Amino acid sequence: MRSAVRETTVMARTGSMSGSKEEPLYLRLKARYMESVYLPPLFAFVTLFIVWELAVRMFAINPVTLPAPSAVLRELIGSISFYLPHAWVTLCEALLGFFLGMSVAVFAGVFMAHSRLLERTLFPIAVLANVTPIMAIAPLFILWFGFDALPKILIASIITFFPMLINSITGFRSIDENHLEYMRSLHASKSEIFFKLRLPNSLPYLFSAARTCVSLSVMGAVVGEWSGSTEGLGNVIMMSSNYMQTDRMFSAIFMLAIMGICLTNTVRFIERKLLSWHVSNGEQH
Repeated sequence: MRSAVRETTVMARTGSMSGSKEEPLYLRLKARYMESVYLPPLFAFVTLFIVWELAVRMFAINPVTLPAPSAVLRELIGSISFYLPHAWVTLCEALLGFFLGMSVAVFAGVFMAHSRLLERTLFPIAVLANVTPIMAIAPLFILWFGFDALPKILIASIITFFPMLINSITGFRSIDENHLEYMRSLHASKSEIFFKLRLPNSLPYLFSAARTCVSLSVMGAVVGEWSGSTEGLGNVIMMSSNYMQTDRMFSAIFMLAIMGICLTNTVRFIERKLLSWHVSNGEQH
């Protein structure tokens, strides 16, 4: 009798212990999902593709109007050797335009942050370049510089320039006056103040603009390819539209989306490594 009661007690304890182990596992998986950088967006994309696939099949949508994601993936994977060279061309144009626009913007931002007069003189020109539709500028650049990569790089740099300029001016001016007075009291030179105070404080602003501008540069390169090009994903989209090859068009758009996501995450990764000290890279609760 006692042995039976003892066995029942042991089984009850074992069951309660197993139950207590299952609950922390669920909580750990939930916490890992909530804290993950990649799982939530991956879940969102998978959900979007499932809904898209079901909608196309349930409503029998014409593939010329809207192909199913499965058809787009088959086209992309089956013709990957066709898309990769075009993607490489667009990527090179976008990155060169991004670095050119960023360099000019940061260089101009340094001088405009130190001189209100220079800012009032040059800033309206920057605003004029920003508000002018890029589709209006692209044909002129093709006319002036030909059909090579140069006009696409320039268009990507123009679309990158203004956000970087605004954040550069703001960043170089966003310094603590107490720190500035302290460095001046130590007879620090202007170069020492810039490299040890202004530049480190401006990096969060510069990286914030870079995350946006690196994807904008891809858009600028594509707009340039629309205006006149024989290669690049922008040219693939234009030619596919003319021949009503919707699956090929969506495949090129999908490649551009992957490119933009990878570039943005690359900038974010570099930012986390270089600015681990900054509050913007701390843990969010």
